[in-house]
Amino acid sequence: MSKFKFSVGPWNVHAGADSYGPATRSEISLEEKFKRFAEIGFDAVQFHDDDAVPNINDLTEEEIKAEARRVKGLLDKYGLKAEFVAPRLWMDPHTIDGGFMSSRKEDREFALWRSFRSIDIARELGCDLIVLWLAREGTLCAESKSPVWATHQLVEAINRMLEYDKTIRVCIEPKPNEPIDRSICGTMGHVMAVSAATIDPARVGGNLESAHAILAGLDPAHEIGFAMAFNKLFTVHLNDQNGIKYDQDKTFGVENLRQAFNQVRVLLENGYGSHGEYVGLDVKAMRTTTDADCYKHLENSLAIFKALEAKAERFDYAFRDKCVENRDLEALEMYTMKLLMGIDQ
Repeated sequence: MSKFKFSVGPWNVHAGADSYGPATRSEISLEEKFKRFAEIGFDAVQFHDDDAVPNINDLTEEEIKAEARRVKGLLDKYGLKAEFVAPRLWMDPHTIDGGFMSSRKEDREFALWRSFRSIDIARELGCDLIVLWLAREGTLCAESKSPVWATHQLVEAINRMLEYDKTIRVCIEPKPNEPIDRSICGTMGHVMAVSAATIDPARVGGNLESAHAILAGLDPAHEIGFAMAFNKLFTVHLNDQNGIKYDQDKTFGVENLRQAFNQVRVLLENGYGSHGEYVGLDVKAMRTTTDADCYKHLENSLAIFKALEAKAERFDYAFRDKCVENRDLEALEMYTMKLLMGIDQ
């Protein structure tokens, strides 16, 4: 029995289209996804604002809230909670040069409008967490905007959100590149600095995604641990990544099993989840996956996480301490590999 609760987003079950090819699977309704998520063993759903409220730009504030209440009814029907809502700013014509950091004031105001509506949706869904994936927040042309000015714009936008709702929490999901090549706030260290500059740092934290840390050349477990040391890890997006390439969102643990083990271990060691946090997945099915198997990557990620959790529970800390005392890190390394390979110690 896992000690953790798990969440997943509707976008993790998709039709398979990418930048280089069309859809390969059928679309699935939101309710059908909720039903299968509950059957697989998830506890909560992650949302973009327009996952919960399609065509959000065309609706009034009251219409947005009413549609969110309808989705809350579907969550209740399948015994699911909402974990967070994230404004999907990167897909809109207003945000071709960024949202909060756009060079045009009307675009920055649009980004805040969507953020405020995301807060409204979160409240109707019964959650208090807003996630900011800063997809286009940076520069396409190095000379086009000052990174100092851009960082100040991000802090100001978060302050406006904190003022809009006095109990909402804001969570930044850092990524060093793609789709923007000069990102602002690309690592968990950047998140900590931005948090400290806001009007209420206790309500601003981070969402560490495994693949994003790997893209920055960092160890995801260390990024997780760094955030936890400051009580700033509000949620996680676990997945995997084959090197410093494009963002792959692979099934958790399939590329870097030892690295995945240490992500599970640092969460377990430090009581992650004791304040209601979820272990979130952000994994995508391969384009070759059939309609019949379109949830298999989620099932596999959960199975791998739980298997690694069981191994982390068996990790021999007394032996670890002895190895460290004797400076015999080769023995510790081999112990860890035998544990992962299922070889008797």
